[in-house]
Amino acid sequence: MADKIYPITHAKVGNQDGFRLPRAFSKDYPHLANASGYIEVLSENTFLVRLETDNADEADEAESIMMSLFLDFLIKDAIQNPSELVAYTQEMSDEMDDLLTDVVIDQ
Repeated sequence: MADKIYPITHAKVGNQDGFRLPRAFSKDYPHLANASGYIEVLSENTFLVRLETDNADEADEAESIMMSLFLDFLIKDAIQNPSELVAYTQEMSDEMDDLLTDVVIDQ
């Protein structure tokens, strides 16, 4: 792959800070345009961007389909069995908060 250097500029959208790449980057590497990944800080003014491109679109699509099917099932079940619905109470919320205390989720 040929070495290409693209200038970046600061970008602020809402309360988020980030970097903006020029359109040429997306034209040269369209498969990277919607990828997500990580930034590894190497030194005070140097960082490495690691993008996850392996099956990213396929995984997102499969996850979206599964979520859609699950929600469809829940709605169908709620319509067919309205007497089995239970209101979500403050006690349930407090119990869930207690169960999740000190739980750390790695991303």
